[in-house]
Amino acid sequence: MFKRILIVCIGNICRSPTAEFLFRERLAHRGIHISSAGLKALVGRPMDDNAMQILKEHGIDAAEHRARQLDPTMLRDADLILTMERNHLTAVSRVAPEASGKLFLLDKWHTASDVPDPFRQPRHVFEHVHAMIESGVDSWLRYL
Repeated sequence: MFKRILIVCIGNICRSPTAEFLFRERLAHRGIHISSAGLKALVGRPMDDNAMQILKEHGIDAAEHRARQLDPTMLRDADLILTMERNHLTAVSRVAPEASGKLFLLDKWHTASDVPDPFRQPRHVFEHVHAMIESGVDSWLRYL
């Protein structure tokens, strides 16, 4: 059903690429294209060191990631769009109103909580956010 999943946050260097690589790892056998982008992306930058290191400790190499700016074409092409915060839902809807029907919070199947931005925070904040993202990713697997 879903062939293209897009994950969105602000800078595309912490949260959305973490979710992207976790989804890729869990759905590798399914042929689903997973990507991420940022509403105000730090275009071309690699993942934040803390986020990348935590993924590496879980056996996932995200060194290839480079931040991308969200654009309307990405939103139209995606079958499912997941955001980290409620205010991202509104912002994404402004970029491509026609995408609203396929737009959800990553944490939809739990408490529909926002996943806080760990950018420039200590490592323990990144660990907490990673756990939240991992839980959100895993909660979507039964629906994909």
